[in-house]
Amino acid sequence: MNRSICTFCRIVCGDLPASIIYQDAEVLAFMNIRAVNKGECMVIPKAHIDHFTDIPNELSAKIIIIAQRIGRKILALYKPERIGYIVHGYGVPHAHFLVVPQHAPTDITSGKFVKVVDGELHFSDAHLPFIPREELDAMAKELEID
Repeated sequence: MNRSICTFCRIVCGDLPASIIYQDAEVLAFMNIRAVNKGECMVIPKAHIDHFTDIPNELSAKIIIIAQRIGRKILALYKPERIGYIVHGYGVPHAHFLVVPQHAPTDITSGKFVKVVDGELHFSDAHLPFIPREELDAMAKELEID
């Protein structure tokens, strides 16, 4: 990706405005302009890295620690029930760790949890298939890390 067309790189360089919460040489935290709830923000690496899984371990740990600190402040100021953290990898192709104040379980959800019943949206995992233990064990074995 060309850094000059990456929205977050343009924010890092100061070419686009942002409401900044925190920054240092490696990390930038700023408010989300399309927030689910008041206080939603994100923490990003200043370097252009597309996938969160490509961020070096020490930097990803730093991003999460900064998000935790911001989350604690959101809890104290805005009193949501919970703080949710999301890395979904869509939207802007620059790794970002969203910090979302949650007032209900539907503040962070997957479209797969949505089912329309009598014209109304219902959120539940009840309609998702139950995964047999053998399949779960096989996936766990494949995903084992040292």
